[in-house]
Amino acid sequence: MSVVNPAYATGVPAMMNFGGLYRTQWVGAVGAPKTFTFFGHTAISDKVEAGLSFISDDIGDGVKKENNIYADFAYVLKLGGKNKLSLGLKAGLSSMQTNFNGFKFNDPATDMAFAENINATKPNIGVGAYYFRDNLYVGLSVPNLLKTKYIEEKSGVNAFGSENIHTFLTAGYVFQVNNMWKVKPAFMTKFVKGAPISIDLTANVLYNEKFELGAAYRIDDSVSALFNFNVTPTLRVGYAYDYTLTNLGQFNSGTHEIMLLFDLDLLGKGFDKSPRFF
Repeated sequence: MSVVNPAYATGVPAMMNFGGLYRTQWVGAVGAPKTFTFFGHTAISDKVEAGLSFISDDIGDGVKKENNIYADFAYVLKLGGKNKLSLGLKAGLSSMQTNFNGFKFNDPATDMAFAENINATKPNIGVGAYYFRDNLYVGLSVPNLLKTKYIEEKSGVNAFGSENIHTFLTAGYVFQVNNMWKVKPAFMTKFVKGAPISIDLTANVLYNEKFELGAAYRIDDSVSALFNFNVTPTLRVGYAYDYTLTNLGQFNSGTHEIMLLFDLDLLGKGFDKSPRFF
């Protein structure tokens, strides 16, 4: 969550969370994207939380590589009762490298964006807001406020590697079915100028605070299923599979994700027997 919203907060002081995710998309398609994500997050006090995230993308087997490293800062306001509002700021760097060596074009003059390799680094900032209590969260964030162009427009040809501003709206609610079962419906909506709105609908169930199953539907795009479980009280391992519903599904066998989550208790006070389910 902190990767897209810097205001994400756990509300658990002295508990440090680490996570890693490897995603290989559209398996079987030539040059399909691969992504590695790492993040760390901790509550420094009951009002201040901080985090660090690193995202590495590889598209085209080295044709385009992008790395993003960001630091997050969140300030948590108590609204009364168990209601809290967190305001967050994200700042960092995005770098992109391309390798067009060996590309062949019918008319190089019309492919000016591919005329030279790119090796550039750009700064960026993001903001977010996150309202939460024990069984509910709502978030709104813009993780990249600065529109990035790695090549300016040349002779009417659009810039290659431009990144438009992304806006995310997220929400989820946890139903306590009984002492053993929890159910969490949630959604995430992404807005990008010039692109269709992306809407993800998800439903997860948690059994005995150890085993989680989930399903998701990205409207007019894909369906997915996930499973994760606690190997130990501090280590969680997960796997997810996406199946493409568009015509692209004819050319790949799906998308795979592997996830690791680790909690570090800095003060040795022990772990909450009923952790928050988001």
